[in-house]
Amino acid sequence: MENEAPLLLPGNRRKTPLLPWVALMEELKRVSFMSAPMVLISVFQYLLQIISVVMAGRLGELAFSGISIANSFSNVTGFCILLGMSGALETLCGQAYGARQYHKLGNFFYSAVIIFFFIGILVSVLWIFSGKLLILLGEETSISLEASKYCIFLIPSIFSYAIFQSLLRYFLSQNFIAPPLITTSAVLCLYIPLCWILIYKLELGIGGGALAYGLAFWLNLALLGTYMKFSSSCERSRKLVKKDVLMSIKDFVRLGIPSALMSSLEWWSPDLLVLLSGHLPNPELETSALSICVTTISLHYLVSTAFGFAASIRVSNELGAGNERAAQVAVGAIMTLAVTESVIVSIVLFFFRHNLGYAYTNNAEVVNLVAELCPITCLCIAVQGILVILSGVTRGCGLQHLGAYINFGAYYLVGIPLAGLLGFVLHFGVKGLLIGLFAGAAVESFLLALVTALTNWHEQARKAQERALEGTLL
Repeated sequence: MENEAPLLLPGNRRKTPLLPWVALMEELKRVSFMSAPMVLISVFQYLLQIISVVMAGRLGELAFSGISIANSFSNVTGFCILLGMSGALETLCGQAYGARQYHKLGNFFYSAVIIFFFIGILVSVLWIFSGKLLILLGEETSISLEASKYCIFLIPSIFSYAIFQSLLRYFLSQNFIAPPLITTSAVLCLYIPLCWILIYKLELGIGGGALAYGLAFWLNLALLGTYMKFSSSCERSRKLVKKDVLMSIKDFVRLGIPSALMSSLEWWSPDLLVLLSGHLPNPELETSALSICVTTISLHYLVSTAFGFAASIRVSNELGAGNERAAQVAVGAIMTLAVTESVIVSIVLFFFRHNLGYAYTNNAEVVNLVAELCPITCLCIAVQGILVILSGVTRGCGLQHLGAYINFGAYYLVGIPLAGLLGFVLHFGVKGLLIGLFAGAAVESFLLALVTALTNWHEQARKAQERALEGTLL
């Protein structure tokens, strides 16, 4: 078959412009057109959850508290694991596409759907008993029961969310940005009336908000799936080769587990610090201020994630094509964009530090403490812009196992223990907790940068082509 040609032959490798600046400018243009739509897709997905919280939260204080707890619980126990595991497709589909093994993209996508079906069942059981678990964790009974109701109605979203994230990476690995952008935009436009009907018209309460969230992803999935089935651009990559399914599942699981750990370990650390802040001398003030800082960092993460996707896809595509030089140029171009954006955001945030708190609260005491914490928040954002790119490069190379080890060491051996030492032993309070978060991110960035600097790109290109041509992960 033509698409199974041995791409290790020099004649099949793509050429990169000889002048470094020419190559860099071309790559900057390419990743800019890839990253900008991804920012919108990330923001639109985030708005779905915000709209559900705002509309259902109008039902009362108990409803709002229940939804807030339920969202935290569902993110930690479900969504972040599914999102992280889908990162394996950035490696597998991206490298297969670069190596022109188009038929393998469909196999990897279908293998992800099979695995996510079983994971979804396990998560569903956990969410059914979420009320009892939250009570065991010390939450008030009334809030726990309200959160449990939301989680149970959220169960259909487990499957649609996981499959959508997999299908999104299937498209992105082929540089098809327009279809998911169009479908996500259309779903967002329909989401507000959908939420209103389910919550108020059908009187489903907070359960309606959770149900709307799942239906939104099912609708998006239906639209993208229709495009995948009937579009000629997906004709080569949507086929299922049944004899290769077991191998594809094995490959997905082998990369998916460390990919999930890599993502989850980083995602859980800010939430853990917010929980720890509840044990500080003035918990109401300090927890509120830390929550605002963490939320601000998380909002910026939506933008950074788009650059991380671009890094992962570009690196995996070029390594799969056997063009290690182009992969290095892609890293340089995306890092230039991400660092520039992060520095600009940090500087703007610093100059408006005395007004940042007012975006969340009118409590002058909280606003003043947020302003005091803002310089550390800005440093977190600046470092975040670097580490998200380096994480994307790690996924593009298929080195998720190293990323998982690094994240564990950076946050759980350095960042969180340092936060506890500064916050509780040395009495730095909430400032110490935030410094610990920054330290964890800084250590992660340093170690990932070290891995990237020491990477043998020729060897990574060879391994990427072996994965694509032989279906192995040697």
